[in-house]
Amino acid sequence: MENKERYIKALIENNGQLNELDLGERIQLDEDETREIIAQLLSEHRIRYEGKNVCKYSVVNKKRR
Repeated sequence: MENKERYIKALIENNGQLNELDLGERIQLDEDETREIIAQLLSEHRIRYEGKNVCKYSVVNKKRR
């Protein structure tokens, strides 16, 4: 899915500055689509929940997977 890859790339570039929904809006995704992508990426273990920054998710290093 093309939007998942766009979201991952935006998440890396974001560096925790925008929350996850604003980040989705920035790349022209609606809230429902953003939440669906987050759920898919979590289930694939490509992102993880951290809760430390404004953006609650971070990309999982390939080395850690």
